[in-house]
Amino acid sequence: MIGTIIVGFIVGLLARALHPGDDNIGWIWTILLGIAGSFVGGWIGQAAGWYQPGQAAGWVVSTIVAVVLLIVYYKIRGIKMGKK
Repeated sequence: MIGTIIVGFIVGLLARALHPGDDNIGWIWTILLGIAGSFVGGWIGQAAGWYQPGQAAGWVVSTIVAVVLLIVYYKIRGIKMGKK
């Protein structure tokens, strides 16, 4: 469980760094976003046969999914995505 939170936090930070615009969602939302990205990205990547559990490609897919989730979150909340 603690490992999942740590991985989620790292993936969330990567997503915030890669996402265009200001990201004022806080640490808790960053961790939750990263965990969701890791779970969804892991499921998609493994179901598609792109990689096996524990491979580095999982980080890439998890981060991409977390960025997409961040964009969806901003669209739902009506937050504009501008330059940093």
